Amino acid sequence: MTTTAPRPNMTLDEMTSLLLNELQDRYPLVERPYAEVGARLGISEEETLRRLKEARTAGVIRQVCAIYDTKALGYSSALVAMHVEPELLARAVAVVNAHPGVSHNYQRNHDFNVWFTVAMPPGNDLDHVIQRIHELSGATSTRPMPTLRLFKIGVTLDMSGERDLAARGAPEYSEERREEAALHPITEADIAYIRATQGDLPDVATPFEAVAKKLGMTVEQVLAHGRQMVDHGHLRRFATILNHRAAGFRANGMAVWNVPQDRILEFGTFVAGYRNVSHCYQRPTYEDWPYNVFSMIHAPRAEGVEAVADAIAAETGVTDHRMLYSSTEFKKIRLPYYTPEYDEWETRCAAAARGDEVRG
Repeated sequence: MTTTAPRPNMTLDEMTSLLLNELQDRYPLVERPYAEVGARLGISEEETLRRLKEARTAGVIRQVCAIYDTKALGYSSALVAMHVEPELLARAVAVVNAHPGVSHNYQRNHDFNVWFTVAMPPGNDLDHVIQRIHELSGATSTRPMPTLRLFKIGVTLDMSGERDLAARGAPEYSEERREEAALHPITEADIAYIRATQGDLPDVATPFEAVAKKLGMTVEQVLAHGRQMVDHGHLRRFATILNHRAAGFRANGMAVWNVPQDRILEFGTFVAGYRNVSHCYQRPTYEDWPYNVFSMIHAPRAEGVEAVADAIAAETGVTDHRMLYSSTEFKKIRLPYYTPEYDEWETRCAAAARGDEVRG
């Protein structure tokens, strides 16, 4: 398959699209990152910042920030699927969205109609939290699906339209990087750094000055600590995060695969090589859920998503799969780390047990 997609967001010109590709993939940890990125593309720092702000105004950019790996920081997390009766959907969504560790929540085209990701800081009981959400939401059934093996995580959307839908490349972050991170315990200095960098960087020539001011460090110290956290595997990268729909990627599908047990490692590793696949995991199965490998596929249109899934099936011979599409996005945020909201949620749960309503 050698099909390429048209440039997704036609409100931005070709140079801005190329710039967004660079800022997703290779945001540099240097004092003047926009001067360096602009030099790669043959434009000035001033023009780079103007185009960045233009993309912000168009709603294409969601955030410019550090991207940490949740499990590498010691957090426990899981994808959770729930079946919720239609008349209880609004209540269930309010309960799920109220939890600070829920970063994504979608309605999908399946009997399991509510899908969310939830994470908890080190020392907390994630299973307990999922059970509380199940009880408070009124869900008929709830299936926790934690990661058994990470094959790939990393979203880079091709804004130029030049990437072949079947293009391949090495995963940006994988299980091996998580294993490396486990060798380096998180320090108090790391936690302070994470708190200072998980918000949006300002659109200025020297964005790390704001972080340095928060931490009482020099810019060079901020950059050096960031490089160390990348080397250790806790920090995946700094990057520009795009708003998928505003960027023109209106189709994303969760392809779930029923893979023979002895082929899971081979299959997951192969699927992770697709550039248009952003996430690939092995997850547990249940009597009512036989699919053990999950892959998120992105394309400007649904036919592109289907084409990638068809190519995977043809290349691997694994044909037992389903494509789940989200019909409603209930919540989508960057997960906050080391904040007090997690304890506050438990307090609200205690109030709910006394008959009060849990709200966000």
